[in-house]
Amino acid sequence: MTTQNFDGAASLEDRILGGLDAEQREVASSLNGPLCVLAGAGTGKTRAITHRIAYGVHSGVYTPQRLLAVTFTARAAAEMRSRLRDLGAGNVQARTFHAAALRQLQFFWPQAVGGTLPNLLDHKAQLLAEAARRLRLSTDRASIRDLASEIEWAKVSMLTPANYLENAQDRGTPGGFDLTAVARVFQSYEDVKTDRNVIDFEDVLLITVGILQEDEKVAATVREQYRHFVVDEYQDVSPLQQRLLELWLGGRDELCVVGDASQTIYSFTGASPKHLLEFKARYPQANVVKLIRDYRSTPQVVKLANDLLAGRRSGGPVADSAWAAPLQLVAQRPAGPAPQFTECSDDEAEAATVAQKIKALLDAGTPASEVAVLFRTNGQSEAYEQALAAAGIGYQLRGGERFFARKEVRDAILQLRAATRAVSAESPEPLGQLVRDIVASLGYTESPPHNGGALRERWESLAALVALADELVQSRGPEFGLAEFVNELQERSLAQHAPTVQGVTLASLHAAKGLEWDAVFLVGLSEGLMPISFADSPESVDEERRLLYVGITRAREHLAMSWSTARTPGGRANRKPSRFLDGLRPDSVASSSARGKGPAPRRKAATPAVCRVCGSMLSTGAERKVGRCNACPPSYEEQTFEALRNWRRETALSADVPAFVVFTDATLTAIAEARPASLEELAALAGVGPSKLERYGEDVLRVLVESTSL
Repeated sequence: MTTQNFDGAASLEDRILGGLDAEQREVASSLNGPLCVLAGAGTGKTRAITHRIAYGVHSGVYTPQRLLAVTFTARAAAEMRSRLRDLGAGNVQARTFHAAALRQLQFFWPQAVGGTLPNLLDHKAQLLAEAARRLRLSTDRASIRDLASEIEWAKVSMLTPANYLENAQDRGTPGGFDLTAVARVFQSYEDVKTDRNVIDFEDVLLITVGILQEDEKVAATVREQYRHFVVDEYQDVSPLQQRLLELWLGGRDELCVVGDASQTIYSFTGASPKHLLEFKARYPQANVVKLIRDYRSTPQVVKLANDLLAGRRSGGPVADSAWAAPLQLVAQRPAGPAPQFTECSDDEAEAATVAQKIKALLDAGTPASEVAVLFRTNGQSEAYEQALAAAGIGYQLRGGERFFARKEVRDAILQLRAATRAVSAESPEPLGQLVRDIVASLGYTESPPHNGGALRERWESLAALVALADELVQSRGPEFGLAEFVNELQERSLAQHAPTVQGVTLASLHAAKGLEWDAVFLVGLSEGLMPISFADSPESVDEERRLLYVGITRAREHLAMSWSTARTPGGRANRKPSRFLDGLRPDSVASSSARGKGPAPRRKAATPAVCRVCGSMLSTGAERKVGRCNACPPSYEEQTFEALRNWRRETALSADVPAFVVFTDATLTAIAEARPASLEELAALAGVGPSKLERYGEDVLRVLVESTSL
């Protein structure tokens, strides 16, 4: 893309709005009042909103310093700033919610609170472990991670340790602890933070909200500073972020929001699409524009994505009310190859098959940086790392070591910065050649090394810097020099806005959000992984469907979907392809397997759990375990339930574990009501897995028999 000249004779509309389609142009030219942009995957939403901002700046409607554009990742904010600079609107603030709030907090803390702002906590793990130790609770790395996620959810949902318990009844057992224990850990964690004089990332938003609510002078100053707001990825806003946005606005309606409810994949963190879906109700005068022209993917990929969402079936009133009617994307690209569906015998064979297909694409001319392998959980990456390494294919693991933390990148930036003092600003040598000359001493060559490993990885990092220099000269113009390049690298380093590295990308589906590639391999698409096994409600299964939709819409041209029937070579072939593939695979629903066993029977749609007493929908995990809603009275005998509770208490004491580790209250209630007479009947109850059946089964049956004779 070449730098746009904003001083030419062409009209402002032609210079900034030219090249936009009708819907994008409507977005870009709607500068005032509330605006809601429903933007499907690949429809050019970032292009539309950055051109809207640039048009508003150049027409004088917006003062650059008084507009705040908010998005959800530092990388997305950096990308938006880069595009705005290219459009001549480089003074506009584009930040994440946290970055914007932290900047305000640092400025207003001395006058609103006094003293020095507490240090910001990078990671919760150490303090959470101490909080648990204070309560004499035993934890491991996995439970600490789960507790951290739960506390983050509680805080962005604006819950405190005092009201967490009453608002978290459907949250299961985070980290293996019952909700009472989680509330105690939550309070202990807050106490530890106070003792250490630190705050966490959620506190940044909470404290900023508190100051804006309580200090009218501060609130007035912020509202005077920012007159217009743009919020990207609005479907991912949490209640806390929404509250902060409302305080920034202060009752005004100069707000543009952009989002797609079908790409809501972070509900577990507190994100909710309801703010996007209810925008028109909050602002009846709002203009709503739908972007449905997909410029990213071929018609074959777009059709598959549309069909996936259309294949969703009713999950009951609660789930249906939370499911938004999806946007029907319309492909704009020429036809491409049909998506591939492949069944493999085991995980190792699947990884090897994917590596072979990737090698064929690379041999045909597809750059390695334009290929991605996407999986549901990070633990699936190892097999693909090994398969690609065995095939001699370089890769980068998204979520691994950050680009700007690599030694060769840090060394290159140091040398580039030193060179700015030695190279004249009027040097005739182009930036790209300068950068090549400077990083040559670190191992850069025009051709990549033939071997893989560390040498190849180092070369790919340096090659990414060279390619970025060429790209920036193309977009910013020939006057873009070495000093400007070093400043750009410094800003990108702070925002973790890494350049493209030559290597196949390995990433989880969640980490792939906002990215795109020419070729995408969606792997491990079997029941238990997609949807994931702990998606045990219609709403969570719907979220898994949206997650797969995000994966599909990352592909521009080539899309391959695969699964294996067994985990290990020679293992039992008891895996089934994901239910989401029914109706998408050729000859399905009822697709012939690769081993010629004939058509598979159509999988029955999961039916919502209902109360066995009144027939109403069961909405929480505890209700589903018991099989009865909370409104209906329990059917167990009091003496039986008390006998089970006494046995559980004694068992927990002897094992020195919390009582819920033996059985949760919900499982104990289910046992008391069902009164199983055999191990088989006991095993059929929710919450009684094989290990607990083996450990406690005989004792439970004995307690039931003895309680009957009392």
